[in-house]
Amino acid sequence: MVVVVAAVTLAVVGGGGSDSGGVLPETAPDEFVDPLPVTRPVGRADIEALRLPMAPRGYRMSDVDDVLGRVGAELAERDARIAELEAALAGVQARAVGGRGLFKDASDEEPQS
Repeated sequence: MVVVVAAVTLAVVGGGGSDSGGVLPETAPDEFVDPLPVTRPVGRADIEALRLPMAPRGYRMSDVDDVLGRVGAELAERDARIAELEAALAGVQARAVGGRGLFKDASDEEPQS
């Protein structure tokens, strides 16, 4: 049993004839490539398709922070635009309700020549 464990350990760490000296070879970490669109707003499908690279103990905090920061900024921009459009619509509606022209009476009409 000890021989089998030793053989498996040597095979895993590359012991014996390898040039690595019994150390696991270094691997490059997965690099995060931001798949979110740059030329248009982020949509629901973009978020559902998003997959972050794994790190040894879960996800890399910096990658998650970058994505959440980007999505948060886009949501704030949308919220501001929605508030701007709602304010403009409320102004138009207020002018339509409070302005002249909704209920004309005979004295408001101009005489025709």
